[in-house]
Amino acid sequence: MAVFRRTVLRAGLAAPALLPAASRAAMAQDPRRVIRSVPIGDLRTLDPIWTTAYITRNHAYMVWDTLFALDANNRPQPQMVGGFETSGDGRTWTFQLRAGLRWHDDAPVRAADCVASIRRWGQKDGLGRALMALTDGIEARDDRTFVLRLKRAVGFVLDALGKIDSNVPFMMPERLARTDANTAITEVIGSGPFRFRRDEWIPGAKVVYERFAGYVPRAEPASQAAGGKVVKVDRVESIYTPDAATAANGLITGELDLLETLSHDLVPLLQRAREVTVAPNDPLGYQLFMVINHLHPPFDRPEARKAVQMAVDQSDFMAAVVGQHTPSRACAAVFGCGADDDDRFQALGWPAQDLAKARALLRESGYGGQPVVVMDPADNAILHPGALMAADTLKRIGVNVDLIAMDWSALVQRRASKAPPQQGGWNIFVTNATLTGIASPLLNIFTRHCDDAWFGWPCNPRVPELTSAWAMETDATRRQAIRTELERVHVAYVTSIPLGQYRSVIAYRNALKGLIPGPALFYWNVEKA
Repeated sequence: MAVFRRTVLRAGLAAPALLPAASRAAMAQDPRRVIRSVPIGDLRTLDPIWTTAYITRNHAYMVWDTLFALDANNRPQPQMVGGFETSGDGRTWTFQLRAGLRWHDDAPVRAADCVASIRRWGQKDGLGRALMALTDGIEARDDRTFVLRLKRAVGFVLDALGKIDSNVPFMMPERLARTDANTAITEVIGSGPFRFRRDEWIPGAKVVYERFAGYVPRAEPASQAAGGKVVKVDRVESIYTPDAATAANGLITGELDLLETLSHDLVPLLQRAREVTVAPNDPLGYQLFMVINHLHPPFDRPEARKAVQMAVDQSDFMAAVVGQHTPSRACAAVFGCGADDDDRFQALGWPAQDLAKARALLRESGYGGQPVVVMDPADNAILHPGALMAADTLKRIGVNVDLIAMDWSALVQRRASKAPPQQGGWNIFVTNATLTGIASPLLNIFTRHCDDAWFGWPCNPRVPELTSAWAMETDATRRQAIRTELERVHVAYVTSIPLGQYRSVIAYRNALKGLIPGPALFYWNVEKA
C-alpha cells in the first residue's frame, strides 16, 4: 500500500503572515466581529449554476438565498417562500414570497426573478431538468406570487426547490437569471445574509463578505440550510492558503479562526492544540470517486475502464486521503452506502482486486503506452493525496501516467475541455461529493449519461432509461429495485469508480460558537465569544 503524506508542522514553527494589510486593519478595529477562515480552494468562478464546484457553492450560500432549504433532518422547509399551496390534483403549485426580501442593490425581490432563476437552474441541474421536463408552465402572477403548473403530479417538487447540494437553485435578479445557462455570470447580486465585496476580492488570495443589513431572517431557529439566517459578525474573510501546514499554524496562533478542510497528517497536531476544536461538520459525510474521460483513449474502451476498477483498493485511498483519524469505510455503490448497508461489492458485481488480470485486460483493450493525463489539485488537502494514489494505482497496472499538478480552480476549468488529453484535455481526476448530494438518481449529477452527462461524458442509453423509470415510479419497493439495477449498470459500465466514504473534519478556534453542521460551511448563526 502506498500512502502519501505532507510535511507535518512542528508546534514551534513560526508561520508566515497570512493576512493582507487590509485584513489586519479590519482585525484591529474589532477582531470579535471578523471571522478569518481558510476555504476548500481558490474562488475563481462566481456562478453556482454554471459550475458544480463546491468552492462556488459555498460562496453562493453566503450571498444568495433559496426558496426552500433542507433542515437538519433533510426535510425541505420554506426559506424565501412565506406560504404555498397545491391544487387537489397536485398539478398546480402556488408560491408566495416573504415580505421584505431585497437584493443587495436595494431592489425588491420579485416573483419574476424567481421564475427566471428556476428556468435557468432547470437547464443545468439533473433534478431541475427532470422538474422542467414535467412542467407545463411557470409564471409570475404578481410581484410576490408565482405559479408552477405540471403536466402530471410528482412527489419531488419541494425536494428539487430545496436541493442543498450542487447545483443549488439559488435565486438571482431576473436580469442575471436571463443569462444563458452555459455562460457564467460575473456579477454577484444576491438577497442572502452576506454581501460579496468585489472591491476586496483578490483571486488567489482573499474573498470578503460583509453582513447585509437589509436581510430579514426567518423567525425559526437555524437548522442546517433552513431556518433563521442570523448574522452575528460584520465580516467573513476567506483567505486562500494552499499550504496546509501554514494554515494549521495560523489557526494555532489565532491568526485564523477556521479551516474548512485539513490534511489528515495535521489532525493530531491540531487535536493537541489549545483553544482548537477538530470535529466532523457534515453529518453524513462524503464519497471519494475517480472521474474517467469516456471520450478519448484508452478509457473510451470499457476493458480499460474495467482494468482500473479491478486495480482499485478503496482502503488504500482512504488511508492516503483521511488516514486513521477520520472515520471511513468501503462502498461500491455510486449512490452511496447507508449506515446499515454492507459495502455492496458482491451485490453490485464489483470485480475482486487482481492486478495481474487488470494488466492483461488493459493490454486487451489495445492500450499502447500513450501518456494518460491525471489532473492533480495540489492545493486541496483531500483530493491531492487521492490524485497521487490514483496515479500510483494506474502505474501498478502498466499505465504511463502524466501527473499534472494544478490548483483546484484550474482543474475546474480544465475538466470542461473535451480536447484530447495531450492538447489541454484530460483522462482522469479524483473528486468528492456529499452523500446528501448523490443519494438518488436525480440528485447525483455525476451519474448522468448521454445528452445530460457530466464531465467525463459517459453514454450508456440504459442509464437515462432507468433514471426516468425511477423518477416516474410511485411504488417504493419497485423504486428501490430500479435504483439497484441502475447501480449495477454503472458498476458494469464503469461510469466512475467509487473510492470509499468518509466524514471530513474541520478545525476552528474555540471562540467560535454556533457552527451549523451541514454539507457546506454556513457562516450565519456563528459568533466569536
